[in-house]
Amino acid sequence: MKLSPLLSTVVVSLCVLVIAEFSFAADPVGKVNFNRDIKPLLTHRCFTCHGPDEAERKADLRLDLREEALKGAIKPGQGKASDLYERITSTDPELMMPPPTAKKPAFSPAEAELIRRWIDEGAQYDMHWAYVPVTRPATPVVKNQAWPRGDIDRFILAAQEEVNLGPSAAADKRTLLRRLNFDLLGLPPTPPELDAFVKDDSPQAYERVVDRLLASQHFGERLALYWLDVVRYADTGGYHSDNHRDVALYRDYVIQAFNNNKPFDQFTREQLAGDLLPDATSEQRIASGFNRLLQTTQEGGAQPKEYTAKYVADRVRNTASIFMASTMGCSECHNHKFDPFTARDFYSMGAFFADVSERAVGGQEQTKIPTAAQQQQQQELEAQLAVAKQKLTAKTPELIAAQAKWEEEFTAALTDTSSTWLAVKPEKAESSGGAKLEVKDDSSLLSTGKNPAKDNYTITLASDLPKITAIRLEALTDDTLAKKSLSRGNGNFVLSEVEIERVAADGKAERVKIAAAEADYSQPTFPIAQAIDGNASTGWAGNGHMEAKSRTAAFILAEPITLAADERLQVKLLHQSQHAQHNIGRFRLALTTAGKPSLSGSSLPAEIASLLAIQADQRNAKQKETLASYYRDIAPELKPARDEIAKLEQQQKTLVASFPSTLVSMSVAPRTVRILPRGNWLDDSGEVVLPAVPGFLSKSPANPNERLTRLDLANWLLAKDHPLTARVFVNRLWKLYFGRGLSRSLEDFGLQGEYPTHPALLDWLAAEFVESGWDVKHLIKLMVMSNTYQQTSTLSAQSREHDPLNNLFTRQNRWRIEAEMVRDNALAISGLLVTKIGGPSVKPYQPAGYWQYLNFPKREWQNDKGESQYRRGLYTYWQRTFIHPSLAAFDAPSREECTVQRPVSNTPQQALVLLNDPTYVEAARALAGRIVSDGGGDVPSRLTFAYKQTLLREPTAAEAKLLTSLYEKHLEQFKADTAAAEQLQTVGDSKPAAGQDAAELAAWTSIARVLLNLHETIVRN
Repeated sequence: MKLSPLLSTVVVSLCVLVIAEFSFAADPVGKVNFNRDIKPLLTHRCFTCHGPDEAERKADLRLDLREEALKGAIKPGQGKASDLYERITSTDPELMMPPPTAKKPAFSPAEAELIRRWIDEGAQYDMHWAYVPVTRPATPVVKNQAWPRGDIDRFILAAQEEVNLGPSAAADKRTLLRRLNFDLLGLPPTPPELDAFVKDDSPQAYERVVDRLLASQHFGERLALYWLDVVRYADTGGYHSDNHRDVALYRDYVIQAFNNNKPFDQFTREQLAGDLLPDATSEQRIASGFNRLLQTTQEGGAQPKEYTAKYVADRVRNTASIFMASTMGCSECHNHKFDPFTARDFYSMGAFFADVSERAVGGQEQTKIPTAAQQQQQQELEAQLAVAKQKLTAKTPELIAAQAKWEEEFTAALTDTSSTWLAVKPEKAESSGGAKLEVKDDSSLLSTGKNPAKDNYTITLASDLPKITAIRLEALTDDTLAKKSLSRGNGNFVLSEVEIERVAADGKAERVKIAAAEADYSQPTFPIAQAIDGNASTGWAGNGHMEAKSRTAAFILAEPITLAADERLQVKLLHQSQHAQHNIGRFRLALTTAGKPSLSGSSLPAEIASLLAIQADQRNAKQKETLASYYRDIAPELKPARDEIAKLEQQQKTLVASFPSTLVSMSVAPRTVRILPRGNWLDDSGEVVLPAVPGFLSKSPANPNERLTRLDLANWLLAKDHPLTARVFVNRLWKLYFGRGLSRSLEDFGLQGEYPTHPALLDWLAAEFVESGWDVKHLIKLMVMSNTYQQTSTLSAQSREHDPLNNLFTRQNRWRIEAEMVRDNALAISGLLVTKIGGPSVKPYQPAGYWQYLNFPKREWQNDKGESQYRRGLYTYWQRTFIHPSLAAFDAPSREECTVQRPVSNTPQQALVLLNDPTYVEAARALAGRIVSDGGGDVPSRLTFAYKQTLLREPTAAEAKLLTSLYEKHLEQFKADTAAAEQLQTVGDSKPAAGQDAAELAAWTSIARVLLNLHETIVRN
């Protein structure tokens, strides 16, 4: 919808300007710290040529190891006399380091002086801070004992006091409630929730809010939003055609894991190796889908070997990023240039995943797994089936007597061969059109799989009956067929021809002549005689498209035949009519030796007939049980029990068909993994490697005599001496609640990563996390309960001058909420948000034609209707190559790779999305409806209501004046143009309340659009 110039002016007038932070760098206080001050300089300027990568090392000089550096470049205690200092301060292009050809910045005088001081102090090297096992540091003593609420505050305050700074004041209750709601739920609080918080003046008021939010079912959704970025969750495969795959169950697992506060160590094991856990549950199998979230290809002509190598590399890169914040991907082609990872480490890590069953090229096999509710339903059905089957197998005196009478009658009938047909189970059944002919327990055949336009069936039978006189064909109805009738086309069939051959052991076939044919029913103009007239364009039909009834035909042989032991009878059913897919769907063949075959004669399986021919007292136990079992299947007395079983089995079949599908890990014989020289998948010269971990980090998993598994990898990551896993996760949690990590480099804890601003606090949090039993909610509560968290985000004069980048956390940070939360916020404020938890991905409004270049196959986005249109952004369908444009506008990632920190942009497109995207126009219209119906009878009251719904505050006098003017002008415009007012009400699927004036509603919609576009509305303070 076009934006009016006045509305544009109002939006700009109400937006808050963002003040850019100043660059800040402080000289190190006291003794030079190697990890903080020196290693970053050497890493960025020197290690490319003088680091771990032996292939790229120059002048045989290595500066990453002290003993190597002391061989010539460094003289401890003699900074100015050291060759390192002389080279970095030289201006001679032949001597200076880094050389001009390296295209790296020269050392500044201050940096060179820092290196000189470090050498003078002894040039001590320390193990890289992130590779040192975590130990709990002592809590620092602070001067201001009144401010800290806990140990987090003491660490923060101690660092501030070192430079004579202090914290900011606490934020007001409104700001705190919005902050907590966005941080813990990703949703805005309501005015009643704010009123309750403000009125609660007890010391426990804030903690009660924290506990309520941590217990909310939406807590898991908020953390899942972050985790899905990290694990690169998407609804499509990514490469080439970027086709759909079902993985929503994994998203549901993540949400519930966080809601249930599943310990992070268990969460990690289940994802890496859920399928390998003893007696793995459905939940753990779903969790193992973590290993299947990578990009895959279905491109025709793609090289399986190439993509197998890509999948190995992807899993190593992303597993290392997710759990270790390590850039192991740099070791795919050579040893890492900065960190101690080798190419062997890379491929040995990849070997852990070599057992995951998958297709290198093509659609990935999906696994059906029931939800908890479906599991319960399945168990109830199984219990009911057990009771029903018990009735069927009960040996009552009445049933025994009825079976004896049946045996007596059928034995007599067997002597009258004119009425006996013996159903024959085929030895072989083939379809010329590629269908699968599945032999059922009752000797019938069911056509499944491919459904060709025309098809010929060839059925091979064996029989020891003497003098076979006729063959009977029963066309049977089946629930799997069209209209539950006779074929998979429109329910009807046309049998063009029936041909019978006698086939010798050597394959020589002799045609068996059919003298006549009869049927219990023939469709007008399709008589049974046309099935043996030699004309493929005619045929017999059964009217199956009009009524679902079985049809029977008998084909009388010109001469009786007796098959030798090595001979077979071959029956061909030809479907060659002009009517496509008119192929019989289910059928059964029977033979008779009657001199005058009767179409309606009884049909008895050959095995049963042979048993009835044996005197009752001569039958063994197995034969008796076979007869009893057959009789139970046909006994009139047991029809109610059989019907009940059939009904329950159908319900069970329907239930299983409704189980959602997902990708899971299934362990198979491991593929061979070898080191690929320079990452070249065509080069098989590299050494074969087995699963192994980088030994420099912590002890290798204990399993010396067996091949290590993904479960061993998970246990290694969670080992007490592993230095990275806990540090990495708590650093990322800190970022979620404070706007940046204690180390800003969330994705890289290696030598090129950033040294933490508060290393002791990072270690304290990591130790606390592990010792708490990897309790995620416990750690989050510690963070949000701290006074550090509760500070105002307002930039004070003190912070501006001495801590402009907020390295010392002298205030809270503020930021624009994530893309999905921008949407959720608007829907929640408007009253449209559907808060249902979990389920399949949904498709909200998307511009027509956005998918026009999505090919193989072509696809068209279909907007969802009803509740699905108003679900949280977390559930939006994630097409990797074409992510939803409104999410992309607010920096949502494609999720092709692990994303631990989204980029943040500020572009005009974002304002245009908020003003013109149908989701936001509809949200504004719905909010306008609330303003009119619930906001009072005058403009000031309604403006106050609108502000409280949107921002939990009243408008300032200036804001009220500006928006009142806007309202009046737009009301006048819409009264003059009622068509425009009415058209505005048609945006979106929801309908405005009856009886509301269209012009008034449209004018308030303009106000609501302004409020939803405010910087303040989408910023967490």
